[in-house]
Amino acid sequence: MKYIGVLATGYNIVDVAAARERKIPVANVPTYGSRSVAQHAFALLLELTQHAGHHAQTVRDGRWTKSLDYCYWDYPLVELEGLTVGIVGFGRIGHAVADLALAFGMKVLVTSATPKQVPTGVEFVDLDTLFRQSDVISLHCPLTPKTKNFVNKERLSFMKPTAFLLNTSRGPLIDEVALADALNSGSIAGAGLDVLSVEPPPAGNPLLQAKNCLITPHIAWATRSARSRLMQTAVANVRAFLAGRPQNVVS
Repeated sequence: MKYIGVLATGYNIVDVAAARERKIPVANVPTYGSRSVAQHAFALLLELTQHAGHHAQTVRDGRWTKSLDYCYWDYPLVELEGLTVGIVGFGRIGHAVADLALAFGMKVLVTSATPKQVPTGVEFVDLDTLFRQSDVISLHCPLTPKTKNFVNKERLSFMKPTAFLLNTSRGPLIDEVALADALNSGSIAGAGLDVLSVEPPPAGNPLLQAKNCLITPHIAWATRSARSRLMQTAVANVRAFLAGRPQNVVS
């Protein structure tokens, strides 16, 4: 084997240390889906706060036609302006999420293993402070031995009972049993997840039946535009390797 190319940004499916020992370059596709993933994170957040999909379905089911009033809503409707979003991981996707949050008038807190200069309106804090102060927490960090299950029972207990947790990064960042318990007990208000620890999930995953938990089938990356960029870059990575100038090498 002379080259490994992954059709993704994450490369935890590859034993990078073993590849490095054998001088096999491992290349990823770092930027293809940043805006698409950020967009999906907000799609989950907007459904958790505005419940547009739920209420649209009730209209299709005939409920508005039978309503005695001109309007109704089944859940509290939450305005984003003025709320605080905490972003864990401030790479390209984290930056894109921050841009959207600022456009909604939200306050932005971030924490990152590699702190960088931050834009106006963004504040760096430590991880525990972020969990305590945020109304929305969005995960955008890689899966490593240090980050696996870092969203555990203790950290979930730091969150406000009105707070939402979003994960469009990697499923094993979250202790799923602890999250299901927090949702079912009302310790936090809701969760929006595009990834789980095992995919497809077994029927016994406690989050599948957890209270106020939205789960989409790992599609944040999958807009048509993002998939086109993905394939273009993957081909360019191979061409660069064959030309003796490997690019996007993570090993």
